[in-house]
Amino acid sequence: MFLALIAYLVYFNVYRKEEFLNSSYNSRQNNYAERVVRGSILSSDGQELARTEMSDGESGIRVYPYGRMFAHVVGYTGKGNSGLESAYNYTLMESHINPLEQLKNDFTEVKDPGDNLVTTLDTRLTQAAYDALGDYKGAVVVLEPDTGRVLVDVSKPTFDPNTIEEDWESLNADSQSGVFLNRALQGQYPPGSTFKIVTALAYLREYGTLDGFSFECTGELEAGNYTIHCAGGGVHGSEDFYSAFANSCNTAFSSIGLSLDKKRFNTLAESLNLNGRLDLELPSSRSRFSVDETTADALMMQTSIGQGNTLVTPMEMAVIVSAIANDGEMMKPYFVDRVENSEGAKVKEFNPSPLGSVMSKEEAATLTELMKGVVQNGTGSSLSDLGYNIAGKTGSAEHGDNSEPTHSWFVGFSNADDPDLVVVVIAESAGSGSSVAVPVARAVFQAYYENR
Repeated sequence: MFLALIAYLVYFNVYRKEEFLNSSYNSRQNNYAERVVRGSILSSDGQELARTEMSDGESGIRVYPYGRMFAHVVGYTGKGNSGLESAYNYTLMESHINPLEQLKNDFTEVKDPGDNLVTTLDTRLTQAAYDALGDYKGAVVVLEPDTGRVLVDVSKPTFDPNTIEEDWESLNADSQSGVFLNRALQGQYPPGSTFKIVTALAYLREYGTLDGFSFECTGELEAGNYTIHCAGGGVHGSEDFYSAFANSCNTAFSSIGLSLDKKRFNTLAESLNLNGRLDLELPSSRSRFSVDETTADALMMQTSIGQGNTLVTPMEMAVIVSAIANDGEMMKPYFVDRVENSEGAKVKEFNPSPLGSVMSKEEAATLTELMKGVVQNGTGSSLSDLGYNIAGKTGSAEHGDNSEPTHSWFVGFSNADDPDLVVVVIAESAGSGSSVAVPVARAVFQAYYENR
């Protein structure tokens, strides 16, 4: 019993230390606030995303220079905490300045400056994504595929954290917009045709090659009493796998779905973290995928084109696409590079963390070629003039009743032979992926390369 008690105390003080220190119910935080000025939150390019401005030497006002743009990811204080303000609450209230300086401050009753968070977020890319998304509800996620560093986490609609206390009642009275929802991490959407990436991988793994596949698209495919149509009533004619993917042919991929082993399809999807929740610093929702041996043909047809019961977060799609861009290695997304004291000395550093190899290099290379075809010859062709060798996939996801416009999706990465960044865009009820999401992604790619 004594050894068990020791083990529990070690577990509590080592593995769950930050969880309890960051809890808003922990009264120790009040003691820190009495003697420490809350540290700043900085972007990767050195811009202040949150800082404390002192007044009358005692109380401090939390200021967010970028206002609404970083509201969901940076968060707020005042009405509790959210975002990184909450996840690193204790860290921002610690001070690692020189001990002699701390001693001097104790004697003179001056508060110590708290430690600063240096995030992975890029202000220039975030500004481009925020502006390009415009008035649409939705989200933009940008990752470095080989590290998992989150460069952009934009969610709309948003709010101004500078006026959170004044606006609290009106924001909470708005039950329709979901203004506090970080759609990049917590929004659950049907993936539409972006899911054809997963279906293509399932086919490749089951049959070993894409060679020899052929399909005659007549614009519709019937199985039992259910019929799938190609988008806009299109008829693609004779297709191989590459052209079916580039054309985002619903009937071809519904046919592929019917040919797959259901159990292996489900196993593959779960290996890509579908049906799981990413263990991130910030709250995230669980994706949903369900196929088993009892799944009816109609549902298999829908599932294979990203409809049916499948729901994903934009971050989930970003992680899958990052694995393709990173030769099959899936990296865990993270938001903070390091913690520094007020003088810039490093206190703690966060390193990339692999989630595991989810596909072979050869499979990743094949999927990359499929996605390059979408930009060169298919639904993402409006990106082909940029010269960044973009690989991507568009999606138009049906939701609610059929009278509503589809969600607009784009997922992809640039410099396909040595990928630089992954971009995922969703615009709710905005129409086709090529008409809305692709132009948003274009603005992000252009912002990234314009000064390189």
